[in-house]
Parts: sequence; C-alpha cells; structure tokens
Amino acid sequence: MSDARILDRGYRAYEGSRSGVAGAVRSVAWHTVRSILGLGRKGRHKVFPVVVIVIGFVPAVAFLAIAILLGDFGDEVRPEYWEFFNFSVMAALVFTALVAPEAIVRDRRDGMYALYLSTPLTRPTYLLAKVIAVAGTLSIITAGPALLAFLGYTFQGLGPEGVVDGIWVGARVVLAGVAISVIYTAVSLGASSLTDRRAFASVAVILLMLGLSLATALMVDAAGMTESLRLLDPLGTPLEIPARLFGNRTVEYIDIGTLPVVLANLGWLLLGAGTLVYRYRRLAAV
Repeated sequence: MSDARILDRGYRAYEGSRSGVAGAVRSVAWHTVRSILGLGRKGRHKVFPVVVIVIGFVPAVAFLAIAILLGDFGDEVRPEYWEFFNFSVMAALVFTALVAPEAIVRDRRDGMYALYLSTPLTRPTYLLAKVIAVAGTLSIITAGPALLAFLGYTFQGLGPEGVVDGIWVGARVVLAGVAISVIYTAVSLGASSLTDRRAFASVAVILLMLGLSLATALMVDAAGMTESLRLLDPLGTPLEIPARLFGNRTVEYIDIGTLPVVLANLGWLLLGAGTLVYRYRRLAAV
C-alpha cells in the first residue's frame, strides 16, 4: 500500500516584503550591470568589459606612479585633474559602442522586454533602470581615473590644500564624470534602440560618435570652417565639461563660450534620450 498523501493546503497569500516599483528598478539595474560586465556568465563574457575598464585606468596609474617616485620633481608632467578625462576617452568610447548596447538590445532579442513589463515596471521605469545601470558602470571609466589621481595626489601631499578645497575638487571630479557618462549613455542607448542586433547597434554608435567627431575636426581644422561646428561632436563636446568646471578650456574649444558648450551637451542628452523614449513608446510589449 502506498504512503502517498494529498494535502490540501489551499491558497496562501505572499507574506514576504514588497519593494514595489523602486525595488523592481533596483533589481533590473543590478541585473543589467551583471549582464554587461559578464558577471554570472562564462569567462569569455567577462574579459572584454574588464579589459576596457583596466585600459581606462592605465594613464592615471602611470601618472600616479610618477608622482610617487618623483614627488615634486614630477610637477612638470603631472596633468590637471580635468585632463584625466581626455586620457580615458577611447576606453569610454569602446565601452559605449561595444558593451552598453547589450543593456537593451539583448532584452528585445530574447523576449525579456515583454516579461519585464508584466512586473510593476512600466516603459519609463524600465528605461530608468537601464540608464542607471549603464551610466553607473560607465562612470567607473569616466570618473574613476580622475578620482584615483585626486586621491593618490592627496595622499602624497600633492593635492588640494585643506579639507574644503579637497571636497570641492572631489565633487567636481565626480560631477564631471557622471555628466559625461549620462550624455554618452543617452547617445548610445538612443542609437541602440533603433535595432535589435547588437552588432548593428555598435556600428551605429561608432558612426555617430566617432564619425561625427572626425567629420567636425576635418571641417574645422582642414576646411577652415567655423569653430562652432565642434559642438556637433558628441564624443568631444562632453569632455569639455570637466575643463569648464575647473576653470579651463581645451585647445579645440578655446574660442567657444561656456553657454554654447552647455547647450550643446544638453542638446545631445535630449536627442539621445528623446530617441530612446520615442522608440520604446512605439515598441510593442508582446
């Protein structure tokens, strides 16, 4: 005779904690960070993102080593804090073009987008989670090297004098890095929203950012056209933010006022974000 029994437990309500929409946004953002960094996946998915991040830190580590070895004698070659953002621009471009599109393209390709919308998430909160994940991860490349240099110089006695000056410098470094990351993220995700293929998304981002950067440089430097055309460069214009925050100007933008630079960066942010939102408003959930 069998010992099997059927127990009628009835309906039981969920008794755990409910985090609501905010918890869903946090969960999707963290899952996206893990996905684009290859965490929880096979080793080959981790190599490229890690290599890109490491490359972004190489110049800062090199200059910091010079400061440690030479002390005050290395002042002539030691860059300003805002200049470190220029050193990591290629690493940021590679991440923006080849890694960031994975955040949204993969969901549409695998059908996860419709599944996400069956949760408390809506289209705006879904996109918010993706932007937080990509911009937050990209900030490691944009703000990380300059912040590392700032901390290293401070510990070596080569940084700002006084606590107040130190906080002010550190705040500007973080603000500049986050601002650049948000603009790059908007442009990257806006371009990536136009296709369901990651390779096509990467090509679109490269053509938009690097292509326009080279085109504007040729028009201004080779053809002698107005300097204001540099504001059409979505790669170089955001890099002017840290220079202006520290009271400087890069050589390329030296004849362009701060207000046009601010408006141009705001324009790229709105263009990328607007394209992203428009595409997802028209995108079917099933």
